[in-house]
Amino acid sequence: MDESGHHRRRNRNPPSSHSSSFTGTGGFRRRELSSHPTKSSNFVSSTSTSSLNNSRDLKQIPNWKHRRNSSQEEKGEEGGTDDSFTPVIGTCLFMCPEGERTQRERLRDLAVFERLNGDPRKTSPDLAVKKFCRTISNKYIQASDVRPLPVLEDTLKYLLDLLDSSDHPFEVVHDFIFDRTRSIRQDLSMQNIVNERAIHMYEEVVKFHIISHLKLQSCSGSNISSLRYLNMEQLTKALASLYNLYDLNRNVNSVFENEAEFRSFYVLLHLNSRSQPMGESLSLWLRLLPSSIIKSKEMCFSRRVLRYFRMGNYKSFFCTIAGEASYLQYCIMKLYIGEVIKYIQFCLKLFVSSSFHFWTLSFLTLALTKLICT
Repeated sequence: MDESGHHRRRNRNPPSSHSSSFTGTGGFRRRELSSHPTKSSNFVSSTSTSSLNNSRDLKQIPNWKHRRNSSQEEKGEEGGTDDSFTPVIGTCLFMCPEGERTQRERLRDLAVFERLNGDPRKTSPDLAVKKFCRTISNKYIQASDVRPLPVLEDTLKYLLDLLDSSDHPFEVVHDFIFDRTRSIRQDLSMQNIVNERAIHMYEEVVKFHIISHLKLQSCSGSNISSLRYLNMEQLTKALASLYNLYDLNRNVNSVFENEAEFRSFYVLLHLNSRSQPMGESLSLWLRLLPSSIIKSKEMCFSRRVLRYFRMGNYKSFFCTIAGEASYLQYCIMKLYIGEVIKYIQFCLKLFVSSSFHFWTLSFLTLALTKLICT
């Protein structure tokens, strides 16, 4: 659906990502299709007059209380609404609805990135971003509390620009972007926006979770384990939604330019043979893919890596990664790469202690490193 809630296919190029961390993928467009430029949008100029007049006359607003640390919140999908929910046409022109912004000022419920001059009681339309609400009842939804597609695109760009912030620990940055991108996905779902611009936004959200997967491995603290778990959980949910959008927007004999790489992430998430992170067997999932995806270099790479890993052919495993992996593919595999290196070092240590005492472990580790890098 487009932002008006009516089905209409568009061959448009949404704005490209402006985050320097998001490298490793090409621009967003459908292969075999021509592209057309789109206009960039501002927060106060993107909604039609008819949309502005579509606000529902409701007296209540959602409860904006933050529930970020509860694992039970994940029961709610992006929509988080009841079964009787019908799509709305959002009319909010800011990153955060005015009612929520005022309420959170009063409750001093402002993230560090939202505080005006560091004041926990003050924010502004340029700083406040709508929070995720785990459950939203249909009777509480107002069009003025939902952001239309152009505003959501600008909000996502604003959030991703914060990813490289060095003013705060990464876990603080991650916590803020994590929650606010969930809110963006929720607004997309409430309006049933499933067009190609939504695909671009979901790709950017998936990139955020993948890069966070890598960066959170170097963080420490009492709640880091929980953050890693929740990040992976949202990564798999965002990927599932993205795959659904690919299928909904597919033309005959065409795929989206980034689709092969993003599909390859599903395979790489199955490096641990004991898990099915997205609830479906890998073999069944692969049988349902278009042949062009199966034959793509990205999918062939991921399947080779999976085979080498499970066979214990670690030389081929490392050589293939070093020669072919994209940055995002590497981010997903980094945890497994570290586990393989630790396993090999453990085996070498046993070998040294039981046989050749005159060889030092450091020498063997250096030899292993050279083997991996060549």
